[in-house]
Amino acid sequence: MINLTLYKHEMKNSLKLMLIFLAVITLYVTIIISMYDPEMMEMLDTFAKAMPELMAAMGMNVTIASSLMEFMISYLYGFILLIFPMVFTFIRANALIAKYTDNGSMVSLLASNVSRVKIALTQLLSLITSIIIIIIYSTILEIITANILFDNELILSELLRVNLGLLCLHLCIASISFLASCIFSDSKLSLAFGAGIPMLMYVLKMLANVGGDAEVFKYTTIFTLFDASGLSSGNTDAYIMASILFIAAIVLNIIAVYIFKNKDLHI
Repeated sequence: MINLTLYKHEMKNSLKLMLIFLAVITLYVTIIISMYDPEMMEMLDTFAKAMPELMAAMGMNVTIASSLMEFMISYLYGFILLIFPMVFTFIRANALIAKYTDNGSMVSLLASNVSRVKIALTQLLSLITSIIIIIIYSTILEIITANILFDNELILSELLRVNLGLLCLHLCIASISFLASCIFSDSKLSLAFGAGIPMLMYVLKMLANVGGDAEVFKYTTIFTLFDASGLSSGNTDAYIMASILFIAAIVLNIIAVYIFKNKDLHI
């Protein structure tokens, strides 16, 4: 159901950008994990107590973590491993459908006797593959870094559960961006909605983390469905929420392919 030539082409197009984001993720992950130190943690705790709203908004707990996994959840999964894969997704999702339509290249694809459904599925698979690669790389990087610096401190099963939930979240984000790319023929509009909606949800998550009256915003964002601490501890509700993200991604992608199949491209 995919065009292998097109798939290879898109994966090649993703490679350079992916390497840039993987390099940035490598830098932050290794530095942050290396900061897991009692003295450093006391300093971070002091900073957190001095600016609790800022730390909470960034998804960082204001108490000293009792384990390496808790520390990683506090300082990696509230910002670094959300934002960087998300920005990569925005750029690539927009380029896969909307940009082709906007610059007229879609004519060439359709003229090659490749069906619209096959084009959409191929582009979608290239996006999903890239996201999976980023999450797998991040997971391996965390395991290697943690084991080198803190032998036997990291519980592998906890990390795998958290990153599986992280993958579900990013697949859901990707489905929103891909849907926008299929809806809009204008690349700028596709990027505005495909990136704007997830970023708005992230801002709402930050506001909800602060607490108080703003806590109500947690019901308006998909990021609430990613409970890293719950996944780490094996909480059933966290599994259910991650499953909802995965199901939502499937549904939105089906809608995206259907829209592109029936869309008037004016070509």
